[in-house]
Amino acid sequence: MAFVSAFLFLLGPRRTAAVANLLAAAGIFCIGLFSINFPVMLVWLFIFSMGQHIFLPLNSSLGIDLAREGGHGRRLGQFGGVQNLAYIGGSLLILLGFGALHFTFRGSYFIAAGGYLLAAVMLFLMKPDKPVPGRLRLRLKKEYSLFYWLNILYGTRKQIFLTFAPWVLVFEFRQNVQTVAFLLVVAGAIGILFRPILGRLIDRLGERFILAGEGAILVFVCLGYGLTKSLFGPGVGLVVACVCYIMDSLLMSVTMARATYLRKIARSPEEVAPALSMATTIDHAFSISIALLGGVLWSFFGYQAVFLMGAAIAAVNFFSALRIRLPAHGLRPGAAGTPAGGES
Repeated sequence: MAFVSAFLFLLGPRRTAAVANLLAAAGIFCIGLFSINFPVMLVWLFIFSMGQHIFLPLNSSLGIDLAREGGHGRRLGQFGGVQNLAYIGGSLLILLGFGALHFTFRGSYFIAAGGYLLAAVMLFLMKPDKPVPGRLRLRLKKEYSLFYWLNILYGTRKQIFLTFAPWVLVFEFRQNVQTVAFLLVVAGAIGILFRPILGRLIDRLGERFILAGEGAILVFVCLGYGLTKSLFGPGVGLVVACVCYIMDSLLMSVTMARATYLRKIARSPEEVAPALSMATTIDHAFSISIALLGGVLWSFFGYQAVFLMGAAIAAVNFFSALRIRLPAHGLRPGAAGTPAGGES
């Protein structure tokens, strides 16, 4: 991802985002049409995943670019609320399509490819921005070290949620896929309102307060996953685990604060997209590593050890967030002005 993003940034972030969605569309379309065997399917899956992961950080940088000064959190919160609404709509389409409309996997992949293609067209219709100068392409920068470190902690925390939290519900509490899907829909519905509110709180209270609060809450979330069954029994433990799962899902939205923090410490607005892409690459490297370590801990010491490790990571995140210091005027001295964006 780092190498491909560095190459595509010659086009500028908006054109790069359009190409990323074209890659995702091509990949998932070929998964549905040309997966003649498993190895061939992996080729298409790689293309699809590459497009998705290139777009992930650009989604935040585009939101920042389309915001007015001081309203970056609000704009990302609006993006997040719409994203949650679309997530629920897509989930309901899957439930209805496979339940009553006789959808097939191939047909559903074609619908998804159409969605990515439409996104690519809309991004191409946006006014193109300037290509990122060669000196600004993907590089690790010392002045962003705390931002990178916060993303490493986010990557490890994210993987614990994605990989191990569902396993607690399924394996320890014997819940089925419908339970997990229901919790995701509930979290998505709450997120429609939660993410815009969170965006406003980021602008009002600052990234330091929000990210430290995330770390503090996650300590208790991880302890809830790991200890409530043994302390209170399976009945109460299941309720607590479900609440923790919803809270965990909602707290994933706090990644907006890391993006706005980078915007405020960036030497120029043009550095935001490359730095976000590099941070995404770093956080994925560590998230995969923590998944392997967590699997070992679960096998030898039980699931409680995984979430005690998660609580320790959350505590480190709390103290790391307290180290955030922002320039007096929101941008590093000498940074270029912020591109104008529409307000709604």
